[in-house]
Amino acid sequence: MESELKVLTRQSTSQRPEPEPEPEPELEREDRPLLKPDSVPDAPQKPVPEPGQSIEEIESKCAAYVRRDVYGTMGRGKLSWAERLWLVPRLVILVPIRVVAGMTILVSYYVICRVCTVFRAPNREDGEEQEDYAHLRGWRRTVILRTGRFLSRAVLFVFGFYWISETRGENENESNDHSQGFERYGAIISNHVSYIDILYHMSSSFPSFVAKRSVSKLPLVGLISKCLGCVFVQRELKSSDFKGVSGVVTERIREAYQNEFAPRMIIFPEGTTTNGDYLLPFKTGVFLAKAPVQPVILRYPYRRFSPAWDSISGARHVILLLSQFVNYIEVKRLPVYHPSEQEMEDPKLYAANVRKLMAQEGNLILSDVGLPEKRVYHAALNGNISMPSVLHQKGD
Repeated sequence: MESELKVLTRQSTSQRPEPEPEPEPELEREDRPLLKPDSVPDAPQKPVPEPGQSIEEIESKCAAYVRRDVYGTMGRGKLSWAERLWLVPRLVILVPIRVVAGMTILVSYYVICRVCTVFRAPNREDGEEQEDYAHLRGWRRTVILRTGRFLSRAVLFVFGFYWISETRGENENESNDHSQGFERYGAIISNHVSYIDILYHMSSSFPSFVAKRSVSKLPLVGLISKCLGCVFVQRELKSSDFKGVSGVVTERIREAYQNEFAPRMIIFPEGTTTNGDYLLPFKTGVFLAKAPVQPVILRYPYRRFSPAWDSISGARHVILLLSQFVNYIEVKRLPVYHPSEQEMEDPKLYAANVRKLMAQEGNLILSDVGLPEKRVYHAALNGNISMPSVLHQKGD
């Protein structure tokens, strides 16, 4: 991430006479990133928004992050008086009720996880760095799994997702190597639109996620994340015996494919959220395991407020989401994708083919922008596009 920010900074100062430093040493400082970028040497360089450009110019390049709902960019659009009068009672009555109900469900599940893990030591990988309760067996695991799925669906219901439309895609144009065989897979591959994605996948299959190390220490959520079997990222760790998050994820995916009792992983290979109409380039780390994957496409139809978490603050997004009486989610599950021999040897090809399939089946637009462009767009929305230093202030 540090190298990406430095690349953007160099672009804004490309008129300096002195030559630019070589990028290789910066890339070598990355401690085997979880998801490697899908870069093609011969591909044309994608347009990157630069400081000094207008908002309109940046939005044309960053269309994947532009909000187009009633509330406008950053959720601060000008509302009609009728919309304002309709919003007030929902903010005063509906939002508090949903917040209390959601917190009650969260605390209840925490108590269940605490009871199921009492007197049980967590499973540890790499010494003390990775620990979880996802490998529990017997009634403990059954209770954690079934109540977790049920209560996740209950939270979605409280948030206004009363109905979830699920369909299964048919891929008639693909070869048999990708559609036939066992339904066992190592990871779920999903597009990333909102934090609601996580709640849906928890209610559907209760998979493991990749999360920051600090999440494991949060009240309530920390224990729940360990019961999910999350892989925790700690970028500052540089110990020689730490095999890297990429290695842990790869082993987890292979284990899930070979062992039906092992927790499966859910990966969002785009690396960030979009407005739901686009599909960003996939990182290739998850495809290094060479295991079959389950592609899942999420869409959030809306009338007033879009549940997509793209260019809006978290607090404002939660408040406006909870103020809607009804929210919608559509899910399309594609057949398990079994990689060919060529795809097993080339993770970039594997990632590109899965991405193309998901875009075709989900009617999504392929985009070449990524997280650096999203940061520039957010800086522009906050009036900081003329300040290159703002890119360095966006922490991991």
